[in-house]
Amino acid sequence: MLRATVIGLVLAISFGSCAYSQDGTGEKAGAAKENSKKKAAPAKGASKKSDNEQKRRYDEFAKLLSGSRLVGQFTIVGRGTPPPKEEYEIQQIKKLPEGDFWQFNARIKYGKNNLLVPLKLEVKWAGDTPVITLTDFTIPGLGTFSSRVMFYNKKYAGTWTHGKVGGHMFGVIEKPDETEETESE
Repeated sequence: MLRATVIGLVLAISFGSCAYSQDGTGEKAGAAKENSKKKAAPAKGASKKSDNEQKRRYDEFAKLLSGSRLVGQFTIVGRGTPPPKEEYEIQQIKKLPEGDFWQFNARIKYGKNNLLVPLKLEVKWAGDTPVITLTDFTIPGLGTFSSRVMFYNKKYAGTWTHGKVGGHMFGVIEKPDETEETESE
């Protein structure tokens, strides 16, 4: 259960190999250079519009996960057991100034432990979809983890690895105040 709890806090997705361009087009690096000569310059104001759009996405992502619970299940590849339930509490997330990094303040609850853990995680964007990327991320005392999990339409889904064990995870994003309103109706 600890493994799943930690994995849930370190969600993510990767974006291709180094053979592909860094601009996200999926073109081979050589083709990207060749095609960049052919591309027209962006229209005036396009950069400002895309900056505003990305800021809106950042704000929506922070609002979606801050003060939320991720409630779902996880699987372990190779085991024929029913998926155990999982739940993670995210107190707050915020975009950091450097690169694609975000500060996640998450609560880990397992056994007698109840810890608030600050995690600096990389978030990539697949269009309008945020994806947390974690590769060989070591948490002292807990181990090394890799994970790729995306968020869309108040749901999450992804994969996780801890050592030689891994699987899938999926569920819904709940806000305590929204859950209480729904239950009282």
